[in-house]
Amino acid sequence: MKSAPLALFVVLIGTASAFAETGAERAACTPDVMRLCASQIPNAGAITLCLRENRVALSSACRTVVDRSDRSKGNIANRR
Repeated sequence: MKSAPLALFVVLIGTASAFAETGAERAACTPDVMRLCASQIPNAGAITLCLRENRVALSSACRTVVDRSDRSKGNIANRR
């Protein structure tokens, strides 16, 4: 079944996009999604929450992306 790996790749890229804006940022989090949050695939919201809940176990590159995203969202929320 060749479509399963492709579908998984699309889900991971979409999920990583919740945090990441560049290809490098998406690439930084994809291994962490597979390692820590694979059971949450294909639910992008659950994967996002999983990454936040497992922040201490994230690679330093993905942790930077998640932290940057959280700070950005905090800044937007504080403007309201």
